[in-house]
Amino acid sequence: MRALRDAALAATDAGGHFPAMYARVTERVARDAAAGRFDDPDRMGRFVRAFAQRYLDARNRPGEAGVCWTAAFEAARDQRLLVTQHLLLGINAHVNVDLPLTVAALADRAGAIAPIRADFDTVNAVLADTYTDLIRDLDRVTRWCGRAASMGGGHLFNFSLRRARAQAWASATALYEAPGAARAVEAALLDQVSGGVAYVVTRPTVPFAWIVPLLRRLETKDPATVTRALLGPLA
Repeated sequence: MRALRDAALAATDAGGHFPAMYARVTERVARDAAAGRFDDPDRMGRFVRAFAQRYLDARNRPGEAGVCWTAAFEAARDQRLLVTQHLLLGINAHVNVDLPLTVAALADRAGAIAPIRADFDTVNAVLADTYTDLIRDLDRVTRWCGRAASMGGGHLFNFSLRRARAQAWASATALYEAPGAARAVEAALLDQVSGGVAYVVTRPTVPFAWIVPLLRRLETKDPATVTRALLGPLA
């Protein structure tokens, strides 16, 4: 969590937004693990560290990062994008690629993937719990996210995230069961597909292409201010 917080505060562009949000989620997972919410808190601790390390490795060694993270890092300098677009780029890379790779590696260590499922699903509830606080803080710097959430955007976001995590579990299972070199092929395919999603996020079609510039006018332009808002009490 401290490493994610430091990464967020060190950023001079929108690249700090995702690690700020991620630090908040990580703090909540750690708190819930300490409260006994997960079946195996020790395993969840290993999972959280390994999962976060994939993001930190991509950030610290961008030349070795995959297509999806490269797209997110390059877009961080684009001031025309909404804060939510920057967050979605990070979520896309981390959930669609890093998450299945982390789960498959954890299953290798455990010798089975099925026992991990219960704690994996519990994280969905943790994300939902964190969402309300994040939207409140995000609305301070966007001045439109709160209204969108109250009009059904929050339910849509949570539904989409659950669907993405369900797909991540299916991908993790495929990776775990892939023999030998086939796993690397599966991982490369995940990265390519996620890179395609990143393209769509940064280049929305009509009518969203018309709406984005209008919403951007409502947002705080200083990326450091946005990042601190997303960090909330961790700032």
